[in-house]
Amino acid sequence: MRRSDQRRGAVFALYQHDLTGRPLDETLPHDAAPFMRALAEATLARQPELDELISRFAEGWSLQRIAPLERSILRVSLLEMLHPEDVPAARPIPPQGAISEAVETAKSYCGAEAPGFVNGILAAVLREKAPAAGGSR
Repeated sequence: MRRSDQRRGAVFALYQHDLTGRPLDETLPHDAAPFMRALAEATLARQPELDELISRFAEGWSLQRIAPLERSILRVSLLEMLHPEDVPAARPIPPQGAISEAVETAKSYCGAEAPGFVNGILAAVLREKAPAAGGSR
């Protein structure tokens, strides 16, 4: 299974967890690849920090006003951008790659405004955090 498919799987598991309150183990596929499971678990573990960033950069939007799927997309992307060490991978995805995948997921599964919204928040975080995240523009 491609990494992008596993990222999407982590997003959907976190989305279901967010909506239903069921444990993450119940929302992940039973045969979830190790990368998908690790990504979802690491994202959930850092959710308070990630949500604080989303809230800060989503000017004029409260966290609860952001659609649950968009929140999950943002959380997963931010985790990979800022804490790649939390998810074992042969090669971490570069921050721009994480943003591109998040935008593509939003294009496929969210409303028409979501890709721009997701891109705007992630790009703003990257501009502020790039040196700390080891990224560059």
